[in-house]
Amino acid sequence: MMSKDKLAQVFHFDLYGKREDKYNFLNDNDLKDIEWNELEVEEPNYFFVKKDFSNSKEYEEGFKIDILFKTFASGLTTERDSLTIHFDDKTLNQILEDLKSLEPNDIREKYNEKPDGRDWKIKTAKEDVLKNSGKKCIINYRPFDLRKSYYTGKSKGFMAYPRNEVMQHVLDKDNIVFISKRGFDNLESAVCFATKYISDRRGWSSPGMQGAENIFPLYLYPESNTQLSIGESQNRVPNLNLEIVQKIADGLSLKFVSEKNDFSLSEVEDQQLKNASTPLSVSQTTFAPIDLLDYIYAVLHSPNYREKYKEFLKIDFPRVPYPANNTIFWQLVKIGTEIRQIHLLESPEVENYITQYPVDGDNKVDKPKYIPILKNQETKNLQGDVYINDTQYFANVPLKAWSFYIGGYQPAQKWLKDRKGRELSLEDILHYQKIIVALNRTSGLMAEIDRVLEV
Repeated sequence: MMSKDKLAQVFHFDLYGKREDKYNFLNDNDLKDIEWNELEVEEPNYFFVKKDFSNSKEYEEGFKIDILFKTFASGLTTERDSLTIHFDDKTLNQILEDLKSLEPNDIREKYNEKPDGRDWKIKTAKEDVLKNSGKKCIINYRPFDLRKSYYTGKSKGFMAYPRNEVMQHVLDKDNIVFISKRGFDNLESAVCFATKYISDRRGWSSPGMQGAENIFPLYLYPESNTQLSIGESQNRVPNLNLEIVQKIADGLSLKFVSEKNDFSLSEVEDQQLKNASTPLSVSQTTFAPIDLLDYIYAVLHSPNYREKYKEFLKIDFPRVPYPANNTIFWQLVKIGTEIRQIHLLESPEVENYITQYPVDGDNKVDKPKYIPILKNQETKNLQGDVYINDTQYFANVPLKAWSFYIGGYQPAQKWLKDRKGRELSLEDILHYQKIIVALNRTSGLMAEIDRVLEV
């Protein structure tokens, strides 16, 4: 009789091919004839396939993202993107006006809206807009895709789950939001993204990926029921586990400060950091929350890191190794800062366009397609034209930018596909060219991260 405290033996066998071939294999073989592979079943996951956890001891020495950040939650859920998420203020204003003035059945008929669900009803959305004070806001709907919405913070109202416990620290606040999730298996993408705005639970990871993404604000703001005077500011506090922060501070012999000071490395020190193979003594003696976030952002954008720890990244929030020394820490902070600023489209570099939009027309997006330019180019440097309709296109788009993943999406493709049937404005055209610069530059910076981590 098997003990209830003892795990059973588990065996595994892979069989690939067409259904008919699998049936034939099963008909021709007995269970005892198959060459089973016995699995080492371990708590707490009990995987039914073979996993390589040989790096577990090294990986688990790092700090977990969901333990570093004290407050976090999944991104917001609207349940009705068609009514709550908009490209411009005009359509947002119209739906808000209709919710205030029309009866629920009239709204449903006008917008051809599907039946009410458990968590979203036209009646309760109408009541929310009428009774509660809300704000028009920007929402980070998808990577590089900022849209318009209306936020009251009330659940099962205009939005089904606005996640106000976290979004109150982001909406109209000076903050950075770190986005990640529990379990992520796309090795072509980093396990994170950054934004300054409220974000959808699928704003970064595509449908079909397990679980929702989580929102980690860098700072927490105190609740305020009164309007601030001009020049008055709220005292924000780092949303960080100070035990982990102190361990990092002790390891680097640096002092942690809650706000970034005006320090910047001299050109000489900056060049030394780029070329350093051993720790350097630079004049920086403190580090702030944004430095730590940028260090993490760099590590998680390392292709070597993602490959080495891929099995762990598939099942839980990522762990990040403690900085080895000051030199590596500040090198990675520098690169992480650049990637973050590029992803926020705040870096001046994104305006150094590498593409052109040479043909006039109606700018209406039909079916975007990528056509490579075959001019004796190396595959890694291949460029192409991205056609938005039969005649108009973005010229000289690097293939690596067109194919680049952020989360579960390829932004260069997704951004255009989501605008099918719409006319691109001048602002849209420039924005898309910034996206291409950001994706292309991120690809290059990831290789730099790996070179630093190999030191």
